[in-house]
Amino acid sequence: MTGAAVNRVAAAIDAAAEIEDPVTEPLDAGKPRILIEHCDPDRTVAALRDILSSAGGLYDRGVPVRLAFDQLQGAAVARVITADSLVRIAHEVCRPFALKELRDGTVVEKNARLPRSLAVMYLDWRGDWRLPPLNGIASAPVLENDGTIHCDEGYDRGSGLWRENVPALAGLVPDRPTLGDATAALRLIRETFKTFCFADASTVRDEATGIEFVDTSVPPGQDESGFIAGLLTAVCRPSLHLAPAILIHAAPMSGAGAGKGLLARCMSIIAFGREPHAVTSGSTAEELEKRISAELMEGSPVLFLDNLNNKAFKSDLLASAITERPARVRVLGRSQMVQLNASALVILTGNGLSVAEDLARRFIAIELDPRTENPEARAFPNDIQAEVTARRPELLAALLTIWRWGRLARDLPKGRTLGSFPQWCPWVRDPLLALGCCDPAERVSEAKERDGRRQAIGEFFSAWWDSYRDRPMPARDLGDELTRIVNPQGRDRQYVSSLLEKLAGTRMSGFVLTRQPAAGKWGVATYALKMTGEQQRHRDHRGHRADEAPQTDAEGPMPPMTPMPSGTGEKSELHDPGRQQWKARV
Repeated sequence: MTGAAVNRVAAAIDAAAEIEDPVTEPLDAGKPRILIEHCDPDRTVAALRDILSSAGGLYDRGVPVRLAFDQLQGAAVARVITADSLVRIAHEVCRPFALKELRDGTVVEKNARLPRSLAVMYLDWRGDWRLPPLNGIASAPVLENDGTIHCDEGYDRGSGLWRENVPALAGLVPDRPTLGDATAALRLIRETFKTFCFADASTVRDEATGIEFVDTSVPPGQDESGFIAGLLTAVCRPSLHLAPAILIHAAPMSGAGAGKGLLARCMSIIAFGREPHAVTSGSTAEELEKRISAELMEGSPVLFLDNLNNKAFKSDLLASAITERPARVRVLGRSQMVQLNASALVILTGNGLSVAEDLARRFIAIELDPRTENPEARAFPNDIQAEVTARRPELLAALLTIWRWGRLARDLPKGRTLGSFPQWCPWVRDPLLALGCCDPAERVSEAKERDGRRQAIGEFFSAWWDSYRDRPMPARDLGDELTRIVNPQGRDRQYVSSLLEKLAGTRMSGFVLTRQPAAGKWGVATYALKMTGEQQRHRDHRGHRADEAPQTDAEGPMPPMTPMPSGTGEKSELHDPGRQQWKARV
């Protein structure tokens, strides 16, 4: 059946439904009425827009959505409004009617069903729904830059968040915390999670149980510091414009059962009062992108990708969602991209997991090492997940004490610059540095080193320098042993030329690849490596360094270029500027 036929059938069904409505049926009292005008659908859609925007319950998340209670998650999620569901919602909040002329010429009102076509028109009216924005669903308090903590529930217009299950923290967080208060709060967090096997932590052994605990008498290491920073990030995430994601990983095979998923669940319970639902990556990259889009559209406080084992994870959509706000995502079932203010905390877990390409600088890395071949056989004296559930207000108050102390303190030490997250650094990272934690930003370079593609390019540059130093080389003259590093499949030379074109300007392993354009019709582009260092400073808008004098003839002649072929001999030098340029330089 063609599209036109489908539309005619739908119109006939709508008309039949209107005719079958009894004229004598009383109109619903108390509901606003909306006149169905088939000849002027814009007026009906505008009236519907005004009624829905004033009735409440609908929100703008790139598309109209409503809040629905999910029994499995035990909390609200955002559901995209379809045309059919909009018809039902419209009848819940108003009473559509039509005018009918009787045989005696009298015009009467009769109940009518809102045509589905008008619902479609409403949904297509992007930018004029007049609905409040929904940036996410949060069960953590809303925080302000001056240290104010809001624990109210319901919709917050200032942040665009729907808040529920926020614990009452009155009297638990000091109004003006001292250094001693923040230090005690950090000690409480460390003591609660000391049974987790952070890879570089100093440990002590309990002779009675045989269990190794983190030694909390010494400052936390990189992995424990990454966890504490990730936990405080989770608490602050609804109020942060952007925040780094969290990567929890362990060794391949022997890392199974190390507690990666348990640690992620404990973080979510403390920050949001509920467990995250785990999402796997699927069998293809396209399926992964669809799952990420669906999870972000739901507005859940956590996007938890679990069991990403033995892979270098990459996702352009996830990279955009972490560092762009709004980010553009595709609505499932539609060829439509929408702008989405994603406020979800992103957590990735897996054995042998690393993040590749541009994701490397967007994650706080936490490595677990159970130091045994059978981590699942370890016994612990308590159920940590049940404990953090029961003690959520206490642990949440401890984290907010650290946060408020950092907001009110002055002259805190600052760590390494972490691009894209200027608000996260003073809110989360800097207070923890002042309390003796390590800087999670220092792990960014380690994440880059784990990226296999970066390793291959670094090896390629080093081998290039050993063979050619800084001589300009065309792609066709590179040796087979060199090109095999980045072209192990042995594809044609065109692939190598295209790769070098993309790598021009790339800085890796202390080198930068430069490109010299072809001169004249018969010339070819050449590439050369230059060593980078502190002596290379910022270049001005003309490409010269501030401390670099312009080249003169005293510096020596330019390197000779590849001679131009003579062609057919029919062209004169007057008509071949490239040849003139080459002869002048020679």
